[in-house]
Amino acid sequence: MVDVLLGLQWGDEGKGKIVDYFAPAYNVIARFQGGPNAGHTLYVKDKKVVLHQIPSGIFHDNIINLIGNGVVLDPVTLKRECETVASFGVDYAKNLYISERTNLILPTHRALDKASEALKGNDKIGSTLKGIGPAYMDKTGRNALRVGDILDKNFTSQYIRLRLKHQKLLDSMQFHEDISAWEDDFFEGIEFMRRFKIINGEYFINEKISEGKKVLAEGAQGSMLDVDFGTFPFVTSSNTISAGVCTGLGVAPQKIKEVIGVTKAYCTRVGSGPFPTELHDQVGDELRKTGNEFGATTGRPRRCGWIDLVALKFACMINGVTQLVMTKADVLDAFAELKVCEDYSINGKLQQQVPYQMVKLPIDPVYTSFKGWNTNITDITSYASVPGAMKDYINHINDYLGAEIKYISNGPGRDQIIPVL
Repeated sequence: MVDVLLGLQWGDEGKGKIVDYFAPAYNVIARFQGGPNAGHTLYVKDKKVVLHQIPSGIFHDNIINLIGNGVVLDPVTLKRECETVASFGVDYAKNLYISERTNLILPTHRALDKASEALKGNDKIGSTLKGIGPAYMDKTGRNALRVGDILDKNFTSQYIRLRLKHQKLLDSMQFHEDISAWEDDFFEGIEFMRRFKIINGEYFINEKISEGKKVLAEGAQGSMLDVDFGTFPFVTSSNTISAGVCTGLGVAPQKIKEVIGVTKAYCTRVGSGPFPTELHDQVGDELRKTGNEFGATTGRPRRCGWIDLVALKFACMINGVTQLVMTKADVLDAFAELKVCEDYSINGKLQQQVPYQMVKLPIDPVYTSFKGWNTNITDITSYASVPGAMKDYINHINDYLGAEIKYISNGPGRDQIIPVL
């Protein structure tokens, strides 16, 4: 069977650490969507590591890590990441597999991303400029190059044909930057990738399931960035929800068992787009400072606010969440008062549903206040030792969502997890 672990907000929920925590219970960790716009932060031997494309199980010696067909893969970023992983004494080639159907990010995809975002002017969506959107556009437009193509002796010719198509688009956008250095790096990355185990991912993973192996599908970004159900058009270019596992790995829906949703104890967002509970005051600044809220991929300061239960319940619904993990609870340790958003007030009317387009509506969050726990929880290992005020906060969230928080992350360390028993 396949369990799914994914983010329920706008990304940056701390999924990497949670996958790393659960990894020993699984035989396979598989990424099913997204690309180098993801940034999963782990702490290995007390050192911070950010993984953008490699599954977060790579630091566990006996776990297979699969990059699935739903991912868009940048060979340059992959090579750089592998070098980082190797610096920890890990033989990345031993347990890293790549689906032959995985689509490649080309240098011209990055150029198209940059050119497109520049043309938007004040309407920028906050792209990471990693080439994600253009790569997925080539996939749906049936122009893409895939990982299996790099084994073809005519790969360079295929690349040139697609590059010429892209160049016409770049010319029409008045983009004239020299990307030859990007192309040099790209072909170095392609040569590097030819050493890997490039496989038929869908047969591979279904064989593992048939053998009784446990698979964990690792999501990237967050549910509120899903291309269909997120805050469109300020979304990513893939399906970040649990349904994306089926198309992103080639597994049937009935093979999915647990859906583990990850949420922060508060809320953040990077880039543009609606964010009903965003705080533009000292409290928001304090959340950002205490939580070290700066993007793992871009370094951009994250927008911060109170937890949004309306959006969170929506994410639980569309994902079929069976259990929750709350991260960064320790960030709230010093706050005297906490708030949770339970309703949206839109033109004077209260509602508990995420509207069709948040961006076009004046949404005022309606809050319920809680007393803070004013306790350092970073050394707590047992739920019995959790402050009563924190339990009240968690129980209220559980009741509202209809799903239970089973684990609480109380610090960045690999072992700073409190099981809720």
